[in-house]
Amino acid sequence: MIKRQIILDTETTGLYADGSDRLVEFAGLEMVNRQMTDKNLHLYVHPERDMPEEAAKVHGLTIEVLEGKNAPPFAEVGRQIADFLRGAELIIHNAKFDVGFLNMEFRRMGLPTVEELGCTVTDTLSMAREMFPGQKASLDALCNRFSVDRSKRVLHGALIDCELLGEVYLAMTRRQFDLMGEDEKEEPAAQPVASAEMKRGAKLKVIKADEAELAEHEKYLDGLGDSCIWRKEAVPFENGGENA
Repeated sequence: MIKRQIILDTETTGLYADGSDRLVEFAGLEMVNRQMTDKNLHLYVHPERDMPEEAAKVHGLTIEVLEGKNAPPFAEVGRQIADFLRGAELIIHNAKFDVGFLNMEFRRMGLPTVEELGCTVTDTLSMAREMFPGQKASLDALCNRFSVDRSKRVLHGALIDCELLGEVYLAMTRRQFDLMGEDEKEEPAAQPVASAEMKRGAKLKVIKADEAELAEHEKYLDGLGDSCIWRKEAVPFENGGENA
């Protein structure tokens, strides 16, 4: 069965979709049957307002940077984003935040919301909190836990965060996926196991050392000196036993 998923992330001017904050970057990486495809969408968006200094410190996107990238307003790319998302399962870390901003922007244009586009949402933040209760569940923490290289993540960015989240999600769901049997492969036929059974009464062949080997052994013992225990005579134990 073809299962279309989109690893998704956004960057914004702030934290409040129900306030005056706007979306400034969108990234979505398509995955089908747990394999990344080449159908991705990455857009910078002009917020049509100022960029708070605190937000710019997080993602590095100032108004000057966005204008240098010729970033269009959301009204020019909103329909493209909606068409890209339609009917897919969205994999998002802290999904409430990103879905809130997308729905706000869609409503401004009179477009369907994420839910109305037939999308389902999987929140990897909720998954991580359930899998690892009481432990850090940030994307950075999960990268560390699953040995995902995040050395290129100097600043927050929708595209790099999607790439990291894709690897984290696959690692988080690998065991579940295997148990579901969706990636079953025909197992090779069991190979016969060689076994040796000694029959009762069988005699072992004893190979004795020849004269050259005995001479070499004596030469080795000579090198051990007077403390060589293999040349000491047996000394009786007090209880009548012997030690060598």
